[in-house]
Amino acid sequence: MGPNGAGKTTLLRLIAGEFPADEGSIGYSGMTVGYLKQETEEIEAQKTVLEETIQAFSEILALEAEEHRLIEHMEAESDHETEAYHKVMMEFNRVHELLLASDVHLIKPRTETVLSGLGFKDSDFDRPLSTFSGGWRMRVALAQLLLRQPDVLLLDEPTNHLDIDSIDWLEEYLKAYPGTVVLVSHDRYFLDRMVNTTVELQQGQLTEYAGNYAFYLEDRTLRREHQRSAYVNQQKFIAENDRFIERFRSKASKATQVQSRVKMMAKLERVPPPPADEAKISFRFPEPPRSGRTVIEIPVFSKQYNSDQGVIKVFDKAGPLMIERGDKIALIGKNGAGKSTLARMLLGSEPFEGERIEGYNVAMTFFAQHQAESLDRRQTPLDALRSVSVASSETELRTLLGAFLFSGDDVFKSIGVLSGGERSRVALARTLASPANLLVLDEPTNHLDIHSIGVLTEALRQYTGTFVVVSHDRHFLDRVVNKVWRVEDGTVRQFDGNFSDYSWQVEHGTARAFIESGSTNGAPQSAGSSNNGKAGATTTTGAASGGGPKSKEQKRLEAQERELARKKQTQKSPSKLGGLNNFKLKNEYQRVEVEVEKLELQTKKMAAELADPATFANPSKSAKLLTDYETAQKKLASMNKEWEELASEMGSRDLT
Repeated sequence: MGPNGAGKTTLLRLIAGEFPADEGSIGYSGMTVGYLKQETEEIEAQKTVLEETIQAFSEILALEAEEHRLIEHMEAESDHETEAYHKVMMEFNRVHELLLASDVHLIKPRTETVLSGLGFKDSDFDRPLSTFSGGWRMRVALAQLLLRQPDVLLLDEPTNHLDIDSIDWLEEYLKAYPGTVVLVSHDRYFLDRMVNTTVELQQGQLTEYAGNYAFYLEDRTLRREHQRSAYVNQQKFIAENDRFIERFRSKASKATQVQSRVKMMAKLERVPPPPADEAKISFRFPEPPRSGRTVIEIPVFSKQYNSDQGVIKVFDKAGPLMIERGDKIALIGKNGAGKSTLARMLLGSEPFEGERIEGYNVAMTFFAQHQAESLDRRQTPLDALRSVSVASSETELRTLLGAFLFSGDDVFKSIGVLSGGERSRVALARTLASPANLLVLDEPTNHLDIHSIGVLTEALRQYTGTFVVVSHDRHFLDRVVNKVWRVEDGTVRQFDGNFSDYSWQVEHGTARAFIESGSTNGAPQSAGSSNNGKAGATTTTGAASGGGPKSKEQKRLEAQERELARKKQTQKSPSKLGGLNNFKLKNEYQRVEVEVEKLELQTKKMAAELADPATFANPSKSAKLLTDYETAQKKLASMNKEWEELASEMGSRDLT
């Protein structure tokens, strides 16, 4: 662990033997070392995925080629009694025994297993490497390294180019790995589950902690407190002795004591000052305008591409999907499943077969890695933010840039001289500086260190709008989302809760029952009673018998019933809105909106109190708080309904 620029990658390259040490030495004791770099190396383009990966067994393949050569040599000999023939046969026996001992028959299935675990399909094995992106070529390099099984495995950001499924597979693989694994990673979930020792690199010094990342954070705090206390106490001790020496230096009666203390101070081992606390950088989104309850709705939809391999179906009669105000949705799935495509469909920038219905007063903003390329290279990072956030002061803009690793004069550099990762961070900061009530973020944590991910996490937790985020950072998703959409096999399955809730459902709850049932039309009947209180999963390919989305026919019938009920109610008690003039309608809308915001703040404070165990130490107080909370919730629901009716009426009169 360590901040960006501390030297983590340099240390790995020293251990790997790529850099010579200026001083000291690095000993290997006969161990083999394998190193996965962050950047993709050039690979022979004409080779297929399988041909390149299987080169991990180059020594065995060389033996196999030698065996074939010896067989051809023996077949070419007509006289099998000659000494030359016997020498060839003896060599053949030696090579054959070595091949048997090396399990040559297993190298292809082992290679295919590792490639499958890292996300490659069977149909990808025979495709040329030139047809894959840098991220997929990096997976080939990782597969080679894992198959070689060096004694020491050095991995620099191994999860950067993997999807969630592949990261899960890699975790299990590395847990069973027979050698030592040294890794640099910003994936907290991966670190907490994987490592048993953490080493911090800071200011050129290494400090070891005997535990995972969570243990490291806790133990580092304790160590720094102890160091700070020892430092403060020693400074007091030094000051007292310095005063004594200075005061009695000229007194003959105290000369012996003064000399004794001077010698003691000279021999004193000084406690170094503790490291300065990391600057606490925080960022809050601009307050977004309030949207209607329904933000985006997409009924049944399909999407396909025409490619050299023919028609590729991304989604096939999937849906319906609905995003409501306040939803914090994670889009997960394998690479290539359609996550980014769905994100663009939600934004309205990707054409598809179906209908996209946008709600009232929706203001959207979008972040994707490629946006970094559209930045004006002549601008500075500060200029790029100022152009989209004219209301913010320079201090606020510099604070935001500081959260994304731009400090001091970095904010005045030309964007043209920044690296690809730095430009991506500028693009993300620029996106977040724009006020919007719907954010669609495609891999926002790429190129961020743990500290910056923490800043983004806290900002999203406090964000009052709605967002959809594509990410493979499971700790990040656990902290910020309340729904998970799994994109897979041409459809989208929906889960309530954060990533841990989703994982639980897949392993134990409704999702497992759904998978085992083999159904494609919704959760099984028993799903509701088998999840032990965890949120349930629904599928978007039809009516769910266990409480999932309803079919179009069901929805149509229910809509007809609601319309009939509304008409009957209108006949008994005509709506008051029709009798309001435009001026009064606007005033009423603003009054109700203010009331809704007050109630939301009130219920949020009550919920925080109810979440505090100390509240229940006073039974009468907690009982009253629960009653007040339920009353406020009911009132909020009623006021929300009234606000939506007013918003609808204003929309029909074109007053928005």
